[in-house]
Amino acid sequence: MELAIPEPVKVWSQFGHPVLMWVLLGLAIYALYLGIQIRRTRTADKDVRKELVKKNFNLKHHQIGSILLAFMVIGTLGGMAVTYINNGKLFVGPHLLAGLGMTATIATSAALVPYMQKGNDFARYTHITLNLILLALFCWQAITGMQIIQRIIEKM
Repeated sequence: MELAIPEPVKVWSQFGHPVLMWVLLGLAIYALYLGIQIRRTRTADKDVRKELVKKNFNLKHHQIGSILLAFMVIGTLGGMAVTYINNGKLFVGPHLLAGLGMTATIATSAALVPYMQKGNDFARYTHITLNLILLALFCWQAITGMQIIQRIIEKM
């Protein structure tokens, strides 16, 4: 049994994933800023540290990271679902594979948080490295995603 989806829904649903991902890219850049502020707080002298701690960079970074994790997984699965619904298949290529890799990377990075909270520097540096890789891939994904959107628009 095939699910009948109205054509306008099929067409416009293709734009939800890219819009969400651009928002998440912005949030990822903000999370980077917050992470830098956490690092700055950790290494500041005592008086400066007191002022920086009041700004709750740590809590904000954790909250934004949680939102990124949840919506990146949802966005990845949603993008794959919409592609399958509209084409009857997934296009296995660099955009899909890098997106799946990004999802695994953010999940792994988030899994390091309990170790970082206990002061594990290896977990902290791994978290930072994974997130820098994630951000680089995210920028590349934005470019390749816009190329895909251009092809979709040309077909309309």
